Amino acid sequence: MKVEICLDSLPSVAASAEAGAHRIELCSGLVEGGLTPSIGVLKQARRIFPGGIVMMIRPRGGDFLYSPDELAAMADDIRAAAEHGADAVVFGCLQADGSIDEAACEPLIAAAGGLPVVFHRAFDVSADLSASLETLTGLGFTRVLTSGGAPTAVEGAEVIGELVRQAAGRIEILPGGGIRAENAATVAATGAGQIHLTGRRTTDSTMTFRRPEIPMGAGSVPGEYEHRTTDPNLIRQLLASF
Repeated sequence: MKVEICLDSLPSVAASAEAGAHRIELCSGLVEGGLTPSIGVLKQARRIFPGGIVMMIRPRGGDFLYSPDELAAMADDIRAAAEHGADAVVFGCLQADGSIDEAACEPLIAAAGGLPVVFHRAFDVSADLSASLETLTGLGFTRVLTSGGAPTAVEGAEVIGELVRQAAGRIEILPGGGIRAENAATVAATGAGQIHLTGRRTTDSTMTFRRPEIPMGAGSVPGEYEHRTTDPNLIRQLLASF
C-alpha cells in the first residue's frame, strides 16, 4: 500500500520523511483545502524528503472555475514546480456546469512538459464521476484523488471500488478524505493500492509572548462557492477620501 501524506508545512515534510511515507502532496493553506506552496518551500522540501513530491497547483480557495489570469498563473507555477524538483503536479479545473474543463486542463498539462499530472478532489464535486473519469483518462492524467464523491473516503468506499474497476489500470485511483489507521482497511479493500491522508494532530505554538486578541486573518473560511475579492469601488471611495 502506497501512502501519500497531504501537508502544508516543512515540519510535516520532515515528519513524513521520518515515518517513511512514500509520497507527499505539498500544499499551503490546508484550511482552504490546499493551495499552491512557494518555490522556496518546494526547494526545501526536496532537500528533506527522499520520496515523491506532488505539488499542489491551486491559486485560491473556493470553487474550481478559473479565470484566464488564474490559469496563466497556474501554468507558470507548474513550470516552476518542474524546474525546482517536483515529481508531479496536482490541479483540477471544472466548468460552471460541473463537467471537467478540458480547455483549461490541456494547456496546464502541456506546461508540465511530461511531468505526471494528477487531478485533485475537484473530481468529487464534478457532475458525473463516471463521465469525469473517462475525460481525465482521455486527457492523460496519471492519477485522480477522490473520496468517491462522499464527505470521506470511508463513506465513498463503494464508489471508489467502482471507479477502480472502471479505470481498469488506465488511470490510478487515489482514495483520500478522512482516512486514519483505524479505518484504512475499509479503503484498502477498494483495490486502489494507495491512500492519501494528512495524519495530523494539533500542537501548541512554542511562542511564550502572545497576543491572541490580534488575529492575522479572517475569523472564518469562506464557503466553497463564494469568493472574497477586492472591490474596485471600495478602493475608489478610499482614494477619493484623501
